Amino acid sequence: MMRPSPPSWTTEIWERMRRHFLLKLFGTTAFTWVFFLGYFHLLRYPAHEVVVMPLTALDHWIPFQPWTLGAYLSLWLYVGVAPGLQLTFRELVVYGLWAAALCLTGLGIFYAWPTAVPPLTFDVSGYAGFQMLQGVDASGNACPSMHVAIAIFTAARIEHVLRGAGAPRTLRALNIAWFAAIAWSTLAVKQHVVLDVLAGAALGLAFVGPSLRWRPAGDFAPIRADIIERMPTDAAS
Repeated sequence: MMRPSPPSWTTEIWERMRRHFLLKLFGTTAFTWVFFLGYFHLLRYPAHEVVVMPLTALDHWIPFQPWTLGAYLSLWLYVGVAPGLQLTFRELVVYGLWAAALCLTGLGIFYAWPTAVPPLTFDVSGYAGFQMLQGVDASGNACPSMHVAIAIFTAARIEHVLRGAGAPRTLRALNIAWFAAIAWSTLAVKQHVVLDVLAGAALGLAFVGPSLRWRPAGDFAPIRADIIERMPTDAAS
């Protein structure tokens, strides 16, 4: 009896996406909602005097780019991709615990050391979406940039899955480009300064390694075996 060949990367990714789909969808939504409860509370009621972050030469060089607002807002779609690619319920829970630890660390920093970006020297209310952004996501809770922290954590975890599944380099490059667009947009829409972004990247990376080291093992072998077992086999005469 001939053994079928291993599934393609598209089959594996699809299998990952479809498993526990509703749990991933509503779980990620609830997770984000709970995070924002703490985020906005600290934003409106800082525990200590707010420190204004200094500008660097790079901050002065980067112009205001209102067209990058879409990339900035796309984070809330991007953060759902990595949990959406977790295969088992156990992997999903462990991923959520690491993401929660990252977010709680960020909130802890905001509590102990409230920060804000310098006030803008120009009016952005005339640009579509910016009046709403300024009203909802004010310039506080600046350093570290949680936008960048969770984005780089997400990018690394997506890359881990794509690489393990044998996805093409183009798709993996698209993942990195999406992260880069989000990170750049935080500076281009003037929601963060360079020091915020660097601190956010450091915070996110601090959780990437441990989350990949201490996680459920064998996240690719089970799916390959499961798919192969469900494939029809040809009897060899």
